[in-house]
Amino acid sequence: MPPIHEIAIGSLRLGTGQPLFLIAGPCVIESEAHARAIAERVARAAHDCGVPYIFKASYDKANRSSVNAFRGPGLKEGLRILGKIKADLKAPILTDIHDASQATPAAEVADVLQIPAFLARQTDLLLAAAKTGRALNVKKAQFLSPWDMANVVEKIASSGNQKILLTERGASFGYQNLVVDMRSFPILKKLGYPVVFDVTHSVQLPGEQGHASGGQPEFIEPLARAGVAAGVDGIFLEVHDNPAKALSDGANALPLAQLPALLARLKELAALVRRWSAQ
Repeated sequence: MPPIHEIAIGSLRLGTGQPLFLIAGPCVIESEAHARAIAERVARAAHDCGVPYIFKASYDKANRSSVNAFRGPGLKEGLRILGKIKADLKAPILTDIHDASQATPAAEVADVLQIPAFLARQTDLLLAAAKTGRALNVKKAQFLSPWDMANVVEKIASSGNQKILLTERGASFGYQNLVVDMRSFPILKKLGYPVVFDVTHSVQLPGEQGHASGGQPEFIEPLARAGVAAGVDGIFLEVHDNPAKALSDGANALPLAQLPALLARLKELAALVRRWSAQ
């Protein structure tokens, strides 16, 4: 079994033995004012609960169901907004990249480059992201087993970059449905890197609305609790102040008002699990 890595992102230390951390924010940047408002509320909730956090938002959603769906402000404007949030709130930033050419400019702002699940096997993208030296959060594709992520890790580590996060986001179960196999978490941990549970995408119903994906947000909390009990290092949540009005993935987003209470419960559960693990 490879050694368990503890990775550093700024002042944060993430991995086995460290506190549960949070990655949270809106699916996409809807406007500068909206992204900043959500970032401030996520920061406040995390600070009040004593949970390390990374702010997440996408400048472009390249895999929307419909060609007419909102994608975001684009690379240049999106990175400007994220850079302003990072500077003003002193918060680490995570954002998706979809093409190798986006890796270098995104790395100038983002502390973590995220590889979307549908691109998890794209060698050129993985290597371009790894060579920036930034931490990488790779979402396990819905069609991959947790064992398959060993090949993904090998590609990234071949560049010399060991700052890797592995994220479970559910596996395809028939059409328009995802399930989370809790065995995935200890299996992914054996690869030697911090493991994250993307709870909100795991309750998504891909393409269920025809022109858009649906979701079952009522299962966010029970799944989050189950993942923390299974020993994940971090939780990923897309949050929105008004999910019904969200421009992307509102059907599976956590209402922002529910974040503080959920975070407090997850922190308490994580502390118990870590005490058990240390015995």
